Amino acid sequence: MVDEFDVAQALRGGIPDRARAWAFVREFAAAWAEPLADNVGTRAEELERAEEMLGLTLPTALREAYSLLGTRHDLTGNQDPMLRPSELFVHDEFGGVLVFRSENQGCAFWGVRLRDLGQDDPPVFVQSRDGWVLFLERVSLAWVELVLSETLLGPEERLYNACELPAELIRELSSRFTRVELPEYPMWTGTEDSPVRWFSAPGRLLRLDGLSDHSWLHVRGRTPADLESLCATIPGHWVRGYSEPLEADELPF
Repeated sequence: MVDEFDVAQALRGGIPDRARAWAFVREFAAAWAEPLADNVGTRAEELERAEEMLGLTLPTALREAYSLLGTRHDLTGNQDPMLRPSELFVHDEFGGVLVFRSENQGCAFWGVRLRDLGQDDPPVFVQSRDGWVLFLERVSLAWVELVLSETLLGPEERLYNACELPAELIRELSSRFTRVELPEYPMWTGTEDSPVRWFSAPGRLLRLDGLSDHSWLHVRGRTPADLESLCATIPGHWVRGYSEPLEADELPF
């Protein structure tokens, strides 16, 4: 049943290849939003125009990601959005990086090194406060993370909450929720907020930014009841009550 969808269960065994990544994205979209229709992807001619404009060929995994999710901005465009094909650009640092995602205020970028464009599913780097660092080993992994994070930080504030976890609660998190088998990765904000880990339960999604005392935990429920149950499980100092609207200046990102 859709109501019982659990991200950790769906990703048990990890994401060994692109096919597994795209299958998960379809499952997740159907459970947490709306199923992916055949007409929501970026059209091939739009991708070809972007390649012509840039004078390069997109990696296979990046083309597949756009072809699958190109117009589903609810899954890809809430906080640190993917760029539309016409917005793709090459960042001159780090030997040249094809950028496909941007932090919402342009403070950081995610992309593929030009030297890696010949690979089907190349590594993704992020321009963090520590310089350009490896984000995830494959584009397909990075797009799974993109969909999870953009859903977690989506516009329906009644489904979202956050708190700073003391060290003892960080240690207990894995006993209360299941760790998602997505590799750890760095936050663009730097080492103090890294590594990032994901946890879940049916209808509940959690992202822990860092492992130090009072690291931020971001949570989302598929329904308000899921969120309330999640928050009740963790005796943290939540930034808002379960049903209070969250003001823009209270958001912890």
